[in-house]
Amino acid sequence: MFTRIALRALALAAAMAATMPAARAADTIKIAIGQIDAWANQAPTLGMKAGIFAKHGLALESFGTQGAGETIQAVISGSAEIGIGIGTAGAMRAFARGAPVRTIAAAYVGVGDQYWYVPANSPLKTLADATEKHTMAYSTNGATSHVVALGFTKQLGVKAKLVSTGGPPATYTSTMSGQIDIGWAVVPFGLAALQEGKIRVIARGPDVPTLRNQTIRVQIVNADALKARKDVMIRFMRAYRESLDWMYSNPLAVKYYSETIKLPENLVVLQRDQYNPKEALSPDRLSDIEQVMADAVEMKFLDAPLSKAQLAEFFQIPPPGS
Repeated sequence: MFTRIALRALALAAAMAATMPAARAADTIKIAIGQIDAWANQAPTLGMKAGIFAKHGLALESFGTQGAGETIQAVISGSAEIGIGIGTAGAMRAFARGAPVRTIAAAYVGVGDQYWYVPANSPLKTLADATEKHTMAYSTNGATSHVVALGFTKQLGVKAKLVSTGGPPATYTSTMSGQIDIGWAVVPFGLAALQEGKIRVIARGPDVPTLRNQTIRVQIVNADALKARKDVMIRFMRAYRESLDWMYSNPLAVKYYSETIKLPENLVVLQRDQYNPKEALSPDRLSDIEQVMADAVEMKFLDAPLSKAQLAEFFQIPPPGS
């Protein structure tokens, strides 16, 4: 009798399993990240490691680029659906020229996480000491570092020649070997070298007055992907916001990041709290957009400011709770 009951139970369970819908597989999103190791760009990476995106039914396939120029091209071509850490002016320029890019989130207000440096033995003490014979680095065209470097030349009168050098590691090699006079970096890269006295900081992003309160970077999405997979992108933003909250509240975020970039946890906390305050990374904070466009016109990123209709089309940030 017991055997018959057990067999019936197994048969019933098998029948129920056969009629139940299969669990939905996670939706995959391909993401291009300029300066993938920067703290400000870590929400996708750390959020995946913490299981936050999986909780929202998402699997992220992320890859790094040398800067915003490469990231924008990846999104335009469709090899990535979302691009992280794009200079707002560069994204606006691509949009104005008809590229299928939209803003899905604000990324960073101000430019407090970027700095320019020289080797400790350099004769340059400030940017004002640089002449036309000196070279000053930025990552790629359209990147935040490019906007800041142009601000140095146009607003502060710096005379150095601007040179695209890619990401912080490649730039550091070029600077320390004498190929570039003034290097650029985004924290936490270079903080250990700074503490050890190998380099000297001679300028920071906030030295350009008009950039201090701008939403200087955004996260972009391919317009076709946004239209075809709107629910997926809304869930991405839910997980993104949750990941940011976790990064500033859970000690595991510091631990995971420290292990990834191979820096002590005290430096991770230092760069997070002093250079990357949480409010600067708010995905919903659009600040000083009129000045963003004015500077973009002055720096020849835009021919003219975007109209109200264009701005409404360009910024498509899912509201919190959606």
